[in-house]
Amino acid sequence: MGLGQLDHIRIVLVEPAGALNVGATARIMKNMDLRHLVLVNPQCDPTSAPARQMAVHGQDVLSRATIVPTLPAALVGCRRAAATTGRWPPQPQRLEPPELVLSWLLPPTPEDQDGAALIFGPEDRGLSNEELLHAQRWIRIPASDHYPSLNLAQAVAVCSYGLYRLALERATPPSVPKPLPPAGTAPPPLEQLEGFYQDLEAVLLKIGYLYPHTAPSRMAKLRRMVQRAEPNQQELAMLRGILRQVNWAVGANQQPP
Repeated sequence: MGLGQLDHIRIVLVEPAGALNVGATARIMKNMDLRHLVLVNPQCDPTSAPARQMAVHGQDVLSRATIVPTLPAALVGCRRAAATTGRWPPQPQRLEPPELVLSWLLPPTPEDQDGAALIFGPEDRGLSNEELLHAQRWIRIPASDHYPSLNLAQAVAVCSYGLYRLALERATPPSVPKPLPPAGTAPPPLEQLEGFYQDLEAVLLKIGYLYPHTAPSRMAKLRRMVQRAEPNQQELAMLRGILRQVNWAVGANQQPP
């Protein structure tokens, strides 16, 4: 059974080290009707015999996998991104159970073309604090305190099953269309959000609110604040317009009389 709501979900593996885990990920994606695998700077050969053997009937998912050099490159075209972590990061960001975040990742209607990404970190270290900041929400799979760290492929399986089950529950006959959200009220693409953060940092450095040695920690807090607000496309365009005007005003005031 094909589920249109899963067509635009990306499973993103950041620097996977094990070909077996990559192959197992492709297999579970095939099981759960997920098609788009993205590998960020893989530390193994995803075309190797162990990977293909582990993928079994998911070799088509494996062969179509996209390889990119950085995590931002993996998120181009996405409006929502969730990251998985097994530890408590230093940022004051709430870690949520899979069912809450996975429901948010699914598009509001099967016709929605917005991309979404589910991000998993390397086997040996998980996602870094910097990598986590590229996602709006963070997932922690509940597990025993005695051994809370799941294998990469196991974590993918838990979340992929959750996505598939939620998509099944939401499936409605095509004869019952759902209204589309008004233009401009959808979440902005993540590359636009990233551009806003870069513009914001440049302006704050220019006006002296940020200093180079403290900019990363301050910007991490500002990112979390903006992500909690969940600005839509129109609101983000307004914020970027304010930054452009501030940048112009500062430059005009600094010109010699």
